[in-house]
Amino acid sequence: MALYRNNGELLTERRGIIDAVVNSLGKSDHGSRILRRGRRLGRITKHRLSRWLLLLTALFSVYFTVCGLKMFVHAKMESRFPATHSIREGLNLHSKHEELNLHSIHKELNLQETVSLSEFGKPPPKSKRRKHFPCEVEFLKSADGLAEPKNYMNFTWFSLDYVKQEGKTSDSGLFEPRFGGHQTLEEREKSFYAKNQMVHCGFVKGSPGYSSTGFDLDEKDKAYMSKCKIAVSSCIFGSSDFLRRPTSRLISQYSKNNVCFVMFLDEQTLSKLSSEGNSPDERGHIGLWKVVVVKNLPYKDMRRTGKVPKFLAHRLFPNSRYSIWLDSKMRLNADPMLIIEYFLWRRNAEFAISNHYDRHCVWDEVLQNKRLNKYNHTAIDQQFKVYQSDGLTKFDPSNPNNPLPSYVPEGSLIIRAHTPMSNLFSCLWFNEVDRFTSRDQLSFAYTYLKLRRMNPERPFQLYMFKDCERRALVKLFQHRTIPSPP
Repeated sequence: MALYRNNGELLTERRGIIDAVVNSLGKSDHGSRILRRGRRLGRITKHRLSRWLLLLTALFSVYFTVCGLKMFVHAKMESRFPATHSIREGLNLHSKHEELNLHSIHKELNLQETVSLSEFGKPPPKSKRRKHFPCEVEFLKSADGLAEPKNYMNFTWFSLDYVKQEGKTSDSGLFEPRFGGHQTLEEREKSFYAKNQMVHCGFVKGSPGYSSTGFDLDEKDKAYMSKCKIAVSSCIFGSSDFLRRPTSRLISQYSKNNVCFVMFLDEQTLSKLSSEGNSPDERGHIGLWKVVVVKNLPYKDMRRTGKVPKFLAHRLFPNSRYSIWLDSKMRLNADPMLIIEYFLWRRNAEFAISNHYDRHCVWDEVLQNKRLNKYNHTAIDQQFKVYQSDGLTKFDPSNPNNPLPSYVPEGSLIIRAHTPMSNLFSCLWFNEVDRFTSRDQLSFAYTYLKLRRMNPERPFQLYMFKDCERRALVKLFQHRTIPSPP
C-alpha cells in the first residue's frame, strides 16, 4: 500500500510538472505573438510617418519656389521704365524763334534723351514705413482781436499783371486755346525776374469765338470770393476723396466771422457727396465749407486740375491778403488766424510750406516717382534733364549754407501772404506743372532756386517748417481713390 501510494504521488507530481511546462509554453507563445504584432505596428507607423514628412517637405519646396518666382518677376517689373502713357502735348517747345534764342535748353528737351539710373544710383531698398508723429506748435492762446503787425508787409514790391487772352500767333498750324496759355521758352525765362511785368498764370482765354479754356465758376461764387480777405481752400475733383470738415470746436468765432472756407468741387463729386448725405444747405455750405462748383475742368488729369486752386489762390480770391491751402486728404484741426500768426507774422515770412517727411533731395523724389509709377517715366526724365541743365544740384544735408532745409516739400499745406513775390512764385510753380509733369514736388526746388538766383537783390521770404508741425495742425486720411497717371 505504501508503494502504491508513493507511485501515485509520484505520478501526480509528474502530471503537475507537465501541466506547468505546457502552461509556460502557452504563455510564451502568446507573448511572442504580442511582440511580433508590436514590431509590425511600429514598422507600419514609421513608414506612414515618413511618407507624410516627405509630402510636407515637397509642399514647402513648391511654396518657396513659387514665392521666389513672384519676387523675381516683381523685381524685374520694378526695374523697367515703362512708357505706356503719351507725352503731354503741352511742352510747346518747337517754334523756330525758340530754337534760335534758347537752343541749349531746347536741345535738352529732345525726346530721345532720357536719364539713366546710373545718374541716381540703385533705388533704395524697400523698408517698413516709418511712423511720423506731430510735435508741439506754440500758438497764441486765443485768436480774438488778432491784427496784422504794422511792419509786416515790408517785402519786395513790384507790379504784377497776368496774361488773360491769347490769339493765333501764326498762319501755320492749328491754334487751340489752353488754360495755361502758350508760354514760349523766352517768356518763361523772363518771367523769373521780379519786376513789373505780365506773366502767364492760368485762366488764359482764347480769342473771341473760341470756347472756354476751363475752370468756369458761377458769377455769384465769384462775387462771394472777391469779398474774402482771408481764405482757406481745398478741392475734390473726380470723386477722389471724402469731404473732411474742419473741426469746428477748434476754430474761433473770430475766424469763423473773418475767414472764407471754400471747397471747390466738380459736378461728379458733388453728386457723389450728396448721395452720401453731404448736401449743401440753403446757403451753399456743408459745415464750414462754402461749396463752389467748377464746370468745364481745364485738364483731363484730376491731379493737374487740382493745382489750380492749390497754386492760384491769389487769382481765385483777388482781394484776399492771406490764404491757406489744405489738401482734401486732411481735416483742419487748428485756427486759421493762429496758423497765419505763427507761420507768417512771427517768422516775417510771405510763404510757408513744410519739408517732406522722408525725402529731401530731388534725385530721390525722381526715383520714388518712377518706382511707384506716379507718372510717365520719359516725361519725368525730360523735366529733370532740363532742371539739371539749368543748374539744379543735389541737396547736401551737411552744407550749413543751404537756402532751404529740404529741396522736397510736403505740399499738402501751404500758408501764404498775397505779396507780389509770393504771387509770382505761385505763378512760376504753376507754369512748371502746366508745362511738365503734375508732380509739383519735382519742380518746387528748381522754381525757388531759380527765382532766388535771378533776383539776388530782391529776397523772397519763404519759410520751410517741420513736417511734425504740419501734422499737429491737421488729421491725415487716405484718399478715396488715387487717380491714374496720364
